[in-house]
Amino acid sequence: MPAPDRTLDLGAAPSARVIDGDTVDPATQRHPLGAVRAQIHATYIVAQTEDGLVIVDQHAAHERLVYERMKEALAAGGVARQALLLPEVVELEEAAVDRLVQRAAELAELGLVLEPFGQGAVVVREVPALLGRTDAAALVRDLADDLAEVGEVHSLTDRLADICGTMACHGSVRAGRRLGADEMNALLRQMEATPHSGQCNHGRPTYVELKLADIERLFGRR
Repeated sequence: MPAPDRTLDLGAAPSARVIDGDTVDPATQRHPLGAVRAQIHATYIVAQTEDGLVIVDQHAAHERLVYERMKEALAAGGVARQALLLPEVVELEEAAVDRLVQRAAELAELGLVLEPFGQGAVVVREVPALLGRTDAAALVRDLADDLAEVGEVHSLTDRLADICGTMACHGSVRAGRRLGADEMNALLRQMEATPHSGQCNHGRPTYVELKLADIERLFGRR
């Protein structure tokens, strides 16, 4: 009779990218957010500090960084723009087109240049440079929804946080994107230098920290 198969079935391989510990500079762990050790589910960055670990939501964290850069650019005179190689036509309801066209001058200050394009559409010619490669159509549709809430009597300045927040969301590193160790460590260093980086634009935390003592208590070591 053959011996039973006692091989432990671990199921599917874990969705994680582990950084070789030998390549981590110990000095990096002395930073407040530590040194990157892994990326989990292509969404969360795990970093090791001198006395614990930090888990970062990469999308929420980068969204806050983009948002703060937009605010700084506006305070300095306007958001830099980049022209689209091929202007993008976005089809919308007439009411949405009207809202966007009425706010075109204000949107241009935020780096988004658009104009009416026939009936029920706008053409996007420039987007905020700091957003990088972005889905212009999705951005415009979301902004049209935002403007519906702003109303005609308010300037965009009154709802600047919401408008910039929508743009920042479209320009941030998405959940599900695999990042290299250098990219992840750069994100942590930028977070440390950016005001309010502990929360995303929607008020959710961008990272959580566990001290080694907390982890030891979880496992009954203390």
